[in-house]
Amino acid sequence: MDLRTYVEGLAKKAKQAARQLSGLCAHDKNRILQSITRQIEQNRETLKSENAKDMEGGRQSGLSSALLDRLLLNDKRINGMIESLETVIKLDDPVGEIFESRRLSNGAFAGKKRIPLGVVGMIYESRPNVAIEAASLCIKSGNAVILRGGKEAAYSNAYLGDLIQKGIAEAGFNADMVSMIRVPERETVLHLIQAKGLVDVVIPRGGEGLIQFVSENALIPVIRHDKGV
Repeated sequence: MDLRTYVEGLAKKAKQAARQLSGLCAHDKNRILQSITRQIEQNRETLKSENAKDMEGGRQSGLSSALLDRLLLNDKRINGMIESLETVIKLDDPVGEIFESRRLSNGAFAGKKRIPLGVVGMIYESRPNVAIEAASLCIKSGNAVILRGGKEAAYSNAYLGDLIQKGIAEAGFNADMVSMIRVPERETVLHLIQAKGLVDVVIPRGGEGLIQFVSENALIPVIRHDKGV
């Protein structure tokens, strides 16, 4: 498989889906999030089974107890994912909001208007529940997102990606507004952060090594944290 072609293919589909998503009203975006919530609730047992594969792989590869805890998806964590979705549903729609408006000397009004960015690349490690957090916030703000989770959570991430896309399609919209990179090679991260013209911003969430790699190699804007902040 040519990994650059694979990543750019996802990005092109996300770009197309972003056009639809950016024009959706709050009601339609909330319908999508409600549909994803149902998918997670209805398929929680299979989700736990897929997560068990990652947990077993983690134990065999010698992951620490702390990392295994981050990886775990039990009923409490799944309930937390559902609560997170419900919280985002209740948020006001930020798209179209005008702020810092003022009257100019010529009598006209000027202000700033919130609009979607386009396609977000989200790179994260260990915690598979980040897929739900990132997808829900991006949908609510009118942005398509490409998710790239850590290889240690490959089964969990892949199944969450399936549930998210199934929920979007069930609501009647383009499922490519949320996509998941499903191959473990680190090279995919490089292609994602260098997909200039296809991905509009990248957000790395993880350890110092990941943040540094993305910051040093990205050809697109990066929203980053530093040492947990």
